Amino acid sequence: MASRATSPGRSASTARGSSARSSRGGKGSRGRGRSTSSSRPRRSSFPVRLVRGIWMGGAHMVAGTARSVGTSAKDLDPALRRDGLAFLLLGVAIVIALREWFGLSGIAGDVIHHVAAGVVGVLGILLPVLLVAMAVRLMRHPERTQANVRVSIGIVAITAAVCGLIHIGRGLPAPAEGFAAVESAGGLLGWAVGTPLTILLSEWGAVPLLVLLAVFGLLVVTATPVAAVPQRLAAAGGWMLGRGPAAVDEDATEVVAADGTTRPPLPRRRKKKADAAEAVVPGDYVADEAFVQPHELAPADDDAATAALAAARRGKGRKKAAETAPTADTAGEDHAAELEAPPTQALPARAEQLELAPDVIYTLPADDVLIKGAPHKLRSAANDRVVEALTQVLTEFTVDAKVTGFSRGPTVTRYELELGPGVKVERITALSKNIAYAVASADVRILSPIPGKSAIGVEIPNTDRETVALGDVLRSSVARRSEHPLVVGVGKDVEGGYVVANLAKMPHLLVAGATGAGKSSFVNSMITSIMMRSTPEEVRMVLVDPKRVELTIYEGIPHLITPIITSPKKAAEALEWVVREMDARYDDLSMYGYKHLDDFNAAVRAGKVQPLPGSERKISPYPYLLVIVDELADLMMVAPRDVEASIQRITQLARAAGIHLVLATQRPSVDVVTGLIKANVPSRLAFATSSLADSRVVLDQPGAEKLIGQGDALFLPMGSAKPMRVQGAWVTESEIHAVVDHVKAQLQPTYREDVIAPVVKKQVDEDIGDDLDLLLQAAELVVTTQFGSTSMLQRKLRVGFAKAGRLMDLLESREIVGPSEGSKARDVLVQPDDLPATLALLRGEDPPADDDGEQAYDVEVDAVEDRYSDGIEGHGPAVAETWDDEDEGSDEDAWRLTGR
Repeated sequence: MASRATSPGRSASTARGSSARSSRGGKGSRGRGRSTSSSRPRRSSFPVRLVRGIWMGGAHMVAGTARSVGTSAKDLDPALRRDGLAFLLLGVAIVIALREWFGLSGIAGDVIHHVAAGVVGVLGILLPVLLVAMAVRLMRHPERTQANVRVSIGIVAITAAVCGLIHIGRGLPAPAEGFAAVESAGGLLGWAVGTPLTILLSEWGAVPLLVLLAVFGLLVVTATPVAAVPQRLAAAGGWMLGRGPAAVDEDATEVVAADGTTRPPLPRRRKKKADAAEAVVPGDYVADEAFVQPHELAPADDDAATAALAAARRGKGRKKAAETAPTADTAGEDHAAELEAPPTQALPARAEQLELAPDVIYTLPADDVLIKGAPHKLRSAANDRVVEALTQVLTEFTVDAKVTGFSRGPTVTRYELELGPGVKVERITALSKNIAYAVASADVRILSPIPGKSAIGVEIPNTDRETVALGDVLRSSVARRSEHPLVVGVGKDVEGGYVVANLAKMPHLLVAGATGAGKSSFVNSMITSIMMRSTPEEVRMVLVDPKRVELTIYEGIPHLITPIITSPKKAAEALEWVVREMDARYDDLSMYGYKHLDDFNAAVRAGKVQPLPGSERKISPYPYLLVIVDELADLMMVAPRDVEASIQRITQLARAAGIHLVLATQRPSVDVVTGLIKANVPSRLAFATSSLADSRVVLDQPGAEKLIGQGDALFLPMGSAKPMRVQGAWVTESEIHAVVDHVKAQLQPTYREDVIAPVVKKQVDEDIGDDLDLLLQAAELVVTTQFGSTSMLQRKLRVGFAKAGRLMDLLESREIVGPSEGSKARDVLVQPDDLPATLALLRGEDPPADDDGEQAYDVEVDAVEDRYSDGIEGHGPAVAETWDDEDEGSDEDAWRLTGR
């Protein structure tokens, strides 16, 4: 109906337009003496209209089909689109090979030959090999988009240079002289490259330039700078002579610079597995013991697994134990054959590394720095015994239910119970103590039901616990699927799957748990993940360690923008600086019209954001700022009001500014984790707590009090309805030392300094107290009006008589007004010209500048290139640029907060 209603309208408008044109044409025709009847359109015959209708209908059908395919292709996975391109290259290679190699005849063969040889000349016979190589690379490394583009550019450069040289050697045949001669030389590409160079520079100038172009393309393909050519040649020579493998590892050596170019990292030698096992720092044994206790090892019938775990605990032969430990127990295979877990998949290639600056290479630590853990067990004899115990309990209490399967995690195993028809869920939950008695474990947790399943879950701790290595988490596919620099390894869930978290999407995290529950281990894993995955250009950190011993190992890493803060009072001031930094970033976002830091950084890199005219500032991308507080309770004891206010502002507003906060505490009480903090920190990670009340403070629900400690945690990210049980990842002291030494060897820390000289902290007199603002208003009112009256202060400031009288007494003690003279107004002793100096004295500050223009502070501000120094000589500024003129008289900056 709608199409019928619009068609006449369109026809009418068309007719009116035609008539109008006809009338205008008629006037012109009469002026030229032509008849107007000749401009009338002639109606086509029926066969012509039939053919036209069929043609237009077919065209509409084909176009609609193409549009529908294009629309559906938008939702296609990018990996599938890349595979499609690879198969297209394979198909083209096969077609060209049929003609150039096997002499395919006919019209199709001639067309293929003219296309291939016409473009690259005699190199058309090698074109199938080149296309196959590019297709194989796209299939093997589809995630390396920048590297694939780099290789394509290098191949094009080499091909153009070789075609030009061939064309010059064949005498520069032109297409006008015969296309066959061009095809037997360098093709159109060789003609377009070689002919202009030969005409301009002769053959003696064109040939060296083309050779240089070919060498440049070869360096681009192999990602080799000129400075690294001798090292690559030496490594290749050693490999050919049998001295060892080449020093280049393709999976971890591609480095992408900030300007889009690609450079190789510093060469490194492959380490043997024994070297990683023997490089142990004192303290690893104690750390390993915290995760695997002697009384929680496997029973006697699991000798192989026991030996593997014991070897890992002793710190000897970690790699060998990881490779030789069995993945499943042979006991009870017939009984539990139907409970097999799905096999694991191979890990994808590692994402490319990023470069800090175009002229300085920064390589991320290699994957082999973090050791591998023992293979994950799918089942053990202990699991089979628990299944039998659960079945016996259900039989004894005549509950129509059965164990349908289980999912083994590193710490606990979740057994799935399926109820029969007419059986209440409460029948199972009421048997929690009986189940705990049957399995000889007090830490039994019942989920009714399992999220996403029609089954009841019974989580029972494993008697043969496994240690989750951080290296395994970061090497997993779920970690490599995301290239975000703030992705950190969390651990493994109860089903044995790896769990990672993006701190940028949290956007803030609260970590709480009792002493020894694994909170500090998670903080170490989080910081190590940041160093493994991100450069100092991408992420900067502020570490607050009131304990003074937990985070000292990270002192001096280039990711820090201030030394590690150990004083709780200085930490409170650091949070105030973070608030000012957040406001400064929002000022830039508002000025240039962007809503998120990622969009602003992309615009800066693209050159769309330029400084204001006349400004000496150099705008550079902002890094993510990660603030980690290892003990919130100490901060709340020193300055609870200031800390809570700063945390509230940061957590409410800082997400779009790229600032994220991680708060950790071992005392999750209501006076430490207040309601305002909980309301603005949506993501929670609760380790084992000592009471139900603490669990409710952290998670707003019970559950944390039933955890078994040593890394066992409940993870509740933002947007999740129920917490996820995970086993936190563990990183040893030797691994942390290796990662820290790697990053410190490349860059030296350059901490950001203040723009002006250190400002003396304001000292407000004790008798003023919290009435400073009212006193300043009263002083300004009395001095400007030159009338000192208590009743006037009552009316103007809207305060009571007692408050107004106290303000007048304070003004009298500062010699601003004279003494009282009964009902008369007080004499004002300060003139209006001296008001700024009087207000400064009340604030506890020095007097402002004199009338002759001399400044109270002699400060020299230099031109600034970058607000975040890189720690490289010649790249980092000695003085940082001021962002907010209103904060020039504020408190001490966060860069001088350690007090060391």
